[in-house]
Amino acid sequence: MTIWHAERGTGEPVVLLHSSAADSGMWDAQVEALSARFRVITVDFRWYGRSACHADGPYSDAGDVTRVLAELEVTRAALVASSGACQAALELAAAGLADRLVLLNPVSSLEPTADVRSYWQEERRLLELGDAQGAAELNARTLLGPEASDAAWDRLVEMQRHAFEIQLAADPEPERVEGEVSAAKIDLPALVVAGAHDLPYFLASARHLAGELPRARLVELEWAGHLPAMERPEEINRLLLDYL
Repeated sequence: MTIWHAERGTGEPVVLLHSSAADSGMWDAQVEALSARFRVITVDFRWYGRSACHADGPYSDAGDVTRVLAELEVTRAALVASSGACQAALELAAAGLADRLVLLNPVSSLEPTADVRSYWQEERRLLELGDAQGAAELNARTLLGPEASDAAWDRLVEMQRHAFEIQLAADPEPERVEGEVSAAKIDLPALVVAGAHDLPYFLASARHLAGELPRARLVELEWAGHLPAMERPEEINRLLLDYL
């Protein structure tokens, strides 16, 4: 299976991997800015956006993206990932498919703390009730920082609700697997971004991962929540253009 993907621009390839709270639409502003200088590739993971909604067996996001890159004849790319997609980016890097990384508010191997467990439990409760709208609004309320516009809020709720509705309709629920990755062995330039208004767990995860990656630089944004690319897109565009 090849997941939905699109490309725009020419030059060195840059792959944008979306958060599990959104789909590739979270990168619209970045596609516009980056495609003037780079070949920008976006994907929708399975059960998100425009990708097909089935799995014949266990699958991985990294495996799906690997197949997309092979189809596009891309052997190495800069990988820009948000939140949960940072795990797929690390797997792709470990497989030799990356030349540099940008990890925005990543997850990590740290044990979940009370703040994130409480958030996940409430999301699960709402989904068990079939309340995709309520769960989507919970995500927007929890993840978007104070700089997010009303339009960003509405867009995030729309993307997340769509994904939840697809996932709630899935029968049986698909099994997504993740590979074991040692960040200490990924010897690539890496920019790790954290938001001061993010949940403490994600802030700690960003710091932890930046300490594990041999060539990482940590940037902490005082204004940002969990999804800075949607909160202050122009500032993230500048950050990415300077780094890439």
